[in-house]
Amino acid sequence: MSVALYVYYTVAAADDVAARSLVRAVQDEVREATGVAGRLLRRRDDPGTWMEVYEGVDDPDAFERVLDAALARHGFASLLPPGGARHTERFVAL
Repeated sequence: MSVALYVYYTVAAADDVAARSLVRAVQDEVREATGVAGRLLRRRDDPGTWMEVYEGVDDPDAFERVLDAALARHGFASLLPPGGARHTERFVAL
């Protein structure tokens, strides 16, 4: 059964364009490695809260390992405020 991953976090980066570029680079790398394309959203009423959506993930544990490695390579932690973290939720279709 495929899984949809929803990853949300608060972005501290002052440069929104650079932050989007970094996340897109991570998503491109993950897509090349897994075949799963991510979407990037931000909260309508709070532009500092972002969400990545990855749908059709057949092996979520392996996918998250690839995603985590890409995040580390691209220095994603620099986008988070002090004490900030990514939160991942996994959903399946009913």
